[in-house]
Amino acid sequence: MEHETETPVTAALPDAPFHTTGTDHVTIWGSNEADTLAFYRDLLGMPLVLRQPNLDDPSQTHLFFDTGDGRILTVFVSDDRSSARGQRPGTGAVHHLCFSVDPDEYADIMAALEAAGKGYNVFDRGIFHSIYTQDNNGLVIELSADKYEIPDDQKAAVLATAQRLREADGAEFAQDRHMEAALEELDIPVTKHDLPDADSGVGV
Repeated sequence: MEHETETPVTAALPDAPFHTTGTDHVTIWGSNEADTLAFYRDLLGMPLVLRQPNLDDPSQTHLFFDTGDGRILTVFVSDDRSSARGQRPGTGAVHHLCFSVDPDEYADIMAALEAAGKGYNVFDRGIFHSIYTQDNNGLVIELSADKYEIPDDQKAAVLATAQRLREADGAEFAQDRHMEAALEELDIPVTKHDLPDADSGVGV
């Protein structure tokens, strides 16, 4: 597409008045505390690290979960709200949340979702492997595992390099060959995780 060549994709910092230093937290509207704890703490294994009133509306409770690396997911809950089904699309809405998982626990994760009665889909997204399910509010939750070992401080460089190689290749999306070539170009060992075969999900 035309915009792919007009807007550069790079890991370099843009010329901006300031730069963010990372993701501190994401906050979502939730239903009630019990259902929220059952999904995020008891199924996904996120510790509840803080509970306090929503400072903008003290009639609600503000739950803070550690997603696994110190980055926080927070949820506004109220006991008078029931859990919901289905996504609420539209401009400004959240499409999905994605959390990293250990590739070695992939089979256990699928088994746990099945035991909890949660439906899910598995896709090979080229740059990572993903399990999609829904939380207690109908929000799409993606659980992604890197297909390759990538140092955290070099992930942006690997993705930007894979993007350049993908465009040169004329491919629709970044695939294994682009990721492996990017790792080699950046002198990072190519170590691929053992993940199940799955469709890309393109056009599904």
